[in-house]
Amino acid sequence: MDISVVIPLYNEDESLKELYDWIVRVMEANRFSFEVVFVDDGSTDGSWNVITNLAKDDDRVKAIHFRRNHGKSAGLNVGFEAAEGDVVITMDADLQDSPDEIPELYSMIMKDGFDLVSGWKKKRHDPLSKTIPTKFYNWATRKISKIKLHDFNCGLKAYKNEVVKNVDVHGEMHRYIPFLAKNAGFVKIGEKVVHHQARKYGHTKFGLNRFINGPLDLLTLAFISKFSKRPMHFFGLYGTFMFIIGFLAAAYLGVDKLYSMSIG
Repeated sequence: MDISVVIPLYNEDESLKELYDWIVRVMEANRFSFEVVFVDDGSTDGSWNVITNLAKDDDRVKAIHFRRNHGKSAGLNVGFEAAEGDVVITMDADLQDSPDEIPELYSMIMKDGFDLVSGWKKKRHDPLSKTIPTKFYNWATRKISKIKLHDFNCGLKAYKNEVVKNVDVHGEMHRYIPFLAKNAGFVKIGEKVVHHQARKYGHTKFGLNRFINGPLDLLTLAFISKFSKRPMHFFGLYGTFMFIIGFLAAAYLGVDKLYSMSIG
């Protein structure tokens, strides 16, 4: 199979049929063998009904369902496990990512030899509440990971199948998959400017919890980047710090005891 398209989603029932039709048009026009893997992350609208109906009518559709919301990383992880295509394409379900980008992304993996290609939404159609923290995370992730990408969090990406089978995505780490891939030995990472469309239906699912979880995962990224090859250096630094604290505490107690004895 040429391509697996993995689409994690939450409450996107209005866009799913339109997205599916668009993907099928692109795939059939380019004569790709393909599958579409929808992962419903505990939607409370009609998303699951739409997906199951698509799967009934087209055996190229895989439908995966979580009973409750686990987050985008969990959705991607399960989708990666199910993906059978030589190239795995990820995209969001809100129609802001264009399936028309798929043929060139596929070519960059299969012909140009990239392990991973990340989309770059050079011209974004998102609210400031999303673009401002995204710019910060992109800047910080570039500094920490030493990977020269402009848009780590772009949902539209392409991977060799072996890449997605060798990364474990959890928490909010889907933003940092290029770094996880690099850490797993997949170092040929490319970037492609992609068309980003304004949201057609509903509203963004960007929540305040990402302001909390994002920095925590960024700290995890920094730790992995600095100490993954030399973990004892971390414990050496920690041990030295604790030794100094312990020595100062013991010295204080010793002096205090001698002072008390001299008074007595």
